[in-house]
Amino acid sequence: MTRIGSRSTGRPTLNEVAKLAAVSPITASRALRGVATVAPELVEKVRAAAQSLGYVANPAARALASSQSQSVVVLVPSLSNQLFIETLEAIQTVLRPRGLEVVIGNYHYSPIEEENLLRSHLANRPRGILLTGFDRSQAAQQLLAASGVPCVHMMELDPARAEPCVGFSQQQAGAEAARHLLSRGRRRLAYVSAQLDPRVIQRGTGFRGALEAQGLYDETLQMASPLPSSIGLGGELFARLLAEHPDVDGVFFCNDDLAQGAALEALRRGIKIPEQVSLIGFNDLPGSAHMVPRLTSIRTPREEVGQRAAQLLLGLLDGNVQQAQVDLGFELVVREST
Repeated sequence: MTRIGSRSTGRPTLNEVAKLAAVSPITASRALRGVATVAPELVEKVRAAAQSLGYVANPAARALASSQSQSVVVLVPSLSNQLFIETLEAIQTVLRPRGLEVVIGNYHYSPIEEENLLRSHLANRPRGILLTGFDRSQAAQQLLAASGVPCVHMMELDPARAEPCVGFSQQQAGAEAARHLLSRGRRRLAYVSAQLDPRVIQRGTGFRGALEAQGLYDETLQMASPLPSSIGLGGELFARLLAEHPDVDGVFFCNDDLAQGAALEALRRGIKIPEQVSLIGFNDLPGSAHMVPRLTSIRTPREEVGQRAAQLLLGLLDGNVQQAQVDLGFELVVREST
């Protein structure tokens, strides 16, 4: 009887897969990792051989042999937020053809959780890391600096920093929302926010700056909640805002789901949008174009952020970076709510 598998574990090995597929072990490895340079017919043969033998790759062994894994760690603050799902999909589309495995970490907007995830993943020697924003604990920053692992920051820009990043100016986006509402003749303008991560705060700073320039900023019209952003919370915050400030005539929400909730609350109360109050959201999430009325929003390049961030990381790995900071901008999409 022919014995299949390594002596130590009894499991099928990569060499046996390569032999059955009549290719070299290197070709078999590349085929199983999805490297785009391997011919499709060879990929099919290798995968068929692996399936017939019941072969499962051992990432730990591969990392030990090469002193580095083939993984790229992507840390995001939420997997329930649609914008991060679109970004992650784009990242995988770019990295998988290079044979890189995307490992996702969700730190739930907690700096401590992010620090722990970094500590755990850096122990496995990833090829690169994609991070959300710049704000993290001092310990996390020290871990990254000491690791020497190439990093790209997503969703934010900071010309004062040297780190590679892909995103847009959150402050400018907030200022654009204020200017749009002012152009519609609105003067009692509120900013309603939730989750309160650094990017939400930056939007609020931009919104405030544009109003201060016109002498129209009112601190009492700024309503913030540490709770996760949601449609239900948007309705609650909008109702509270109207109860405390019935003269408000324009509202900028830090995320579209809050604005969607406000629009539904207005419908229940018989408040006419935009005749009585103009509403503008952020991110232009699915559904905003189909609200009644259709929601004005600032569209963010979520998919392109993931794509360009992954491409920038590949450039760092290849030693070929033309532009370390990429500003993708944003787009004001004007609809019926303003």
